[in-house]
Amino acid sequence: MNFFSAVSVEQAEASAHLPKGDMWSVHKFGGTCMGTSQRIQNVADIILRDPSERKLVVVSAMSKVTDMMYNLVNKAQSRDDSYITALDEVFEKHMAAAKDLLGGEDLARFLSQLHADVSNLKAMLRAICIAGHATESFSDFVVGHGEIWSAQLLSFAIKKSGTPCSWMDTREVLVVNPTGSNQVDPDYLESEKQLEKWFARQPAETIIATGFIASTPENIPTTLKRDGSDFSAAIIGSLVKAGQVTIWTDVDGVFSADPRKVSEAVILSTLSYQEAWEMSYFGANVLHPRTIIPVMKYNIPIVIRNMFNISAPGTMICQQPANESGDLEACVKAFATIDKLSLVNVEGTGMAGVPGTASAIFGAVKDVGANVIMISQASSEHSVCFAVPEKEVAAVSAALHVRFREALSAGRLSKVEVIHNCSILAAVGLKMASTPGVSATLFDALAKANINVRAIAQGCSEYNITVVLKQEDCVRALRAAHSRFFLSKTTLAVGIIGPGLIGRTLLNQLKDQAAVLKENMNIDLRVMGITGSRTMVLSDTGIDLAHWKEQLQTGAEPANLDKFVDHLSENQLFPNRVLVDCTADTSVASHYYDWLKKGIHVITPNKKANSGPADKYLKLRTLQRASYTHYFYEATVGAGLPIISTLRGLLETGDKILRIEGIFSGTLSYIFNNFEGTRTFSDVVSEAKEAGYTEPDPRDDLSGTDVARKVIILARESGLKLELSDIPSCSTADEYMQKLPSFDQDWARECKDAEAAGEVLRYVGVVDVVNKEGQVELRRYKKDHPFAQLSGSDNIIAFTTSRYKEQPLIVRGPGAGAEVTAGGVFSDILRLASYLGAPS
Repeated sequence: MNFFSAVSVEQAEASAHLPKGDMWSVHKFGGTCMGTSQRIQNVADIILRDPSERKLVVVSAMSKVTDMMYNLVNKAQSRDDSYITALDEVFEKHMAAAKDLLGGEDLARFLSQLHADVSNLKAMLRAICIAGHATESFSDFVVGHGEIWSAQLLSFAIKKSGTPCSWMDTREVLVVNPTGSNQVDPDYLESEKQLEKWFARQPAETIIATGFIASTPENIPTTLKRDGSDFSAAIIGSLVKAGQVTIWTDVDGVFSADPRKVSEAVILSTLSYQEAWEMSYFGANVLHPRTIIPVMKYNIPIVIRNMFNISAPGTMICQQPANESGDLEACVKAFATIDKLSLVNVEGTGMAGVPGTASAIFGAVKDVGANVIMISQASSEHSVCFAVPEKEVAAVSAALHVRFREALSAGRLSKVEVIHNCSILAAVGLKMASTPGVSATLFDALAKANINVRAIAQGCSEYNITVVLKQEDCVRALRAAHSRFFLSKTTLAVGIIGPGLIGRTLLNQLKDQAAVLKENMNIDLRVMGITGSRTMVLSDTGIDLAHWKEQLQTGAEPANLDKFVDHLSENQLFPNRVLVDCTADTSVASHYYDWLKKGIHVITPNKKANSGPADKYLKLRTLQRASYTHYFYEATVGAGLPIISTLRGLLETGDKILRIEGIFSGTLSYIFNNFEGTRTFSDVVSEAKEAGYTEPDPRDDLSGTDVARKVIILARESGLKLELSDIPSCSTADEYMQKLPSFDQDWARECKDAEAAGEVLRYVGVVDVVNKEGQVELRRYKKDHPFAQLSGSDNIIAFTTSRYKEQPLIVRGPGAGAEVTAGGVFSDILRLASYLGAPS
């Protein structure tokens, strides 16, 4: 009899032994997922659809219940009798959910337990109210009821489908040691023993466990503190060595950046444990770093999924994901930011080589309980800087001044400086350690967005690169970095000045090409404003280019160039800003220097800045060369022809320019190509104007001023210091127009003489680099000369150089017209996008 009894007991214990391994699937549902009776039913459906052999589900209290329970304790401690009403509200919330969800005996059993719990809570809260104080364990015991009721509701919801299910009060299982600093350390060995005992009593294939709550080794109720339910799931997952832990939330997974700041942020399919750890430390909404610790030991993957979008696969956090490319864009997984920080800089020559200085600094910081988020120290040991939350910096500064009063007085320390309104931007990626060029690419992206970095930190593991910058620059910096690593498009915020013939043609080209640029070149061009001389239209996110004309007429405001520029420069959403001046206005060109200084790129076909006073031109070019701000003006000479870029290519490769000669004016080219003895000169001029070949002020063409400006631009690019006044035979536009009526007979005679000699008339510009002079004049060429072979509005430019001395390098093509000029400007915009990181 005794023998058979012993055997049966051993068999029972064996059958109730806690199995471990991949057969277990652990799920965690937060308060939002458990927020209503319908959502609790949806959670039950998810669990029932899980094909895993065994399921362990960790749940939080219903949404807002934890706050309501803490509020009960606070009211009772304050001897505020309204805690009774507040407790009734908690009771009503759970009773209503139960009545929606359950029926019959299950409802009666739950409500009976709920009544008993609430009665006990009233008695406890009454005691707290009388004492005017609640210990932490008392408070934790009260608050933990939210998780208990939530777990009970879900277990009943699963049972009613006919699936056996048990619920677990994890205060009977999880044992933790409080460590101070509002944290606890799990006792894994003791917790494992307690779990095995619990399972021996209540073996089940589906277990609903309370999140957030646990017990101390003395069996006193406590909680797992911040993000405790996630932590509960990770601990339990490690105890049963689960195949996977799924954290159900209300987002589709982990984003590559905060989607509220970077609209192009993408869901990451995988993250390594270390990447998730780094991201969560720097404020990303992933997991608390300690949640990752329990599962790392057994390489248990954590999957972040959206309960409200079951079709989304979510993000898997696991060991270093295999089969990922080593490309630069793949090695940086994500970016995270922390705002509202201050940078503290302790500096002095007396720090160098003195042991214990850093210890003294951070000892003082520790004494005031401040949290140091980042530390940076130069190898010279001349200074140490670190970032702390803005709200803690006053206490830190005061403590450091007290601690180093003597050193400051003696001059061993020169200053304890506080820089307010800072943010941290962190680039995170496990493969950054083995990929050259990550830091260079990051800092290049920030520099090109005109963002100054105040401090840098990078651990030898290279899992993250941390930079401190002005808080006002943080969103732009995040977008610039995110864009540069191909996680989103290179976005250019564009301001168009002058929607005249060239401006409106450019806008139409941008409209027609926008979708192609986004799809094929990863470039997103946003026209943030258009201004004419009388009205302007502004947008915070981008003007609909299909309707810009209507907006400029009906939704416009009075033109104000300063306001227009401020609108573009103060937009924090887009890191890269460019102003496109499509006017021929001298006053607009006079602002280029200020715009470049503000970090705004400038693109223009306007010749006035580069052909104006030499000192202003040199000042402009010096600023542009010394900064990451770009100034492109290919269309100032030859419309869409690559004349400036060809000249620069020759100079940069060491060639020596001897002479540049050509027909630079598409207008005059058209006029002389169509001027025959049977037609009057004035008729051909009128025809050119109607065809749209002339400058906004046609007198600039006819007087030779336009050609002279182009000669000056090319001369200055070649290194000559010429002024417009140095070009002979260049009359003013007014003088020329006054003489125009008398020109017909003179031109007819010139044309006839040239024809008789077998020649043609051509209006040319010459840059004579050898003699350091420029010329603009009417010349005669034999009909077999290249300059005589032109048609329409073609330009032709001959570069005579050391390499191209016997046979000049020729550039030829249309040199006037709105389409080709706008195309030249558009090409400069795309060149700028390429410089800023778009694939070329």
